[in-house]
Amino acid sequence: MLKKSPIGIFDSGFGGLEVFREIVKLLPEYDYIYLGDTARAPYGARAQAEIYKFTEQAVDFLFKQDCALIISACNTASSEALRKIQQNYLIKNYPDKRVLGVVIPAAESAAELTKNKKIGVIATQGTVASESFIRELKKIDKNIEVYQMACPLLVPLIETGKENSKEMELALEECLKPLIEKHIDTLILGCTHYGLLSDKIRDITGKGIKIVSEGKIVAEKLKDYLKRHREIEEKISKNSLIEFLTTDLTEKFQKLGSVFFGCEIEVKKVDI
Repeated sequence: MLKKSPIGIFDSGFGGLEVFREIVKLLPEYDYIYLGDTARAPYGARAQAEIYKFTEQAVDFLFKQDCALIISACNTASSEALRKIQQNYLIKNYPDKRVLGVVIPAAESAAELTKNKKIGVIATQGTVASESFIRELKKIDKNIEVYQMACPLLVPLIETGKENSKEMELALEECLKPLIEKHIDTLILGCTHYGLLSDKIRDITGKGIKIVSEGKIVAEKLKDYLKRHREIEEKISKNSLIEFLTTDLTEKFQKLGSVFFGCEIEVKKVDI
């Protein structure tokens, strides 16, 4: 009998839980393991070699838990490590398994939405430096102009419970005003944490700028991927079971994790 396996979801911390929430909402029948590498988060300002090493360790851990497919719900990991994981590591170690990211689905959605071909991206320093959004958007349409802003203050403010503070308001204005001045008509929230700030971002950008938040987009793309890849879909177990794992179990993870996921979660600490 064919062995059944869960879908793995990986992030450096909490932000991926918002993406995961949308995936579970759209595809509730599958089994899932969520892994947050909170002991080493955030990844945004780390060196590329470190990000790759951490991502490889997380992928290896989840495949050893029998995951059939992994979603890297971390923009920094998707930007800095995913291609190397797909082109080298998987081929050598897990040739029948797949790791998907969040950058390409967001880029595809933004390219479909833009009318004036001016797209803004707010993200971590690591994602901006990788130019992954520029690369993917230019692949779709070389005439698209991409304007990026690194927003290093946003994640720490969210993770210290200051998403409704004056500091957050000022940080968002500092990130967004230069992009608005470039007359963008579409904005990619290039960090999974930023989905929590969608309404505040909308208050600053106004209704004329379309906002691409990754949760629903990634969930829809995963559903489509599983329809097209039955050889993978058939391996995934369907008991609606969810396991939450973290590399650093703290009260903060329990509290913030529940906020991002939208309901109370129980988390277990693991070493990877």
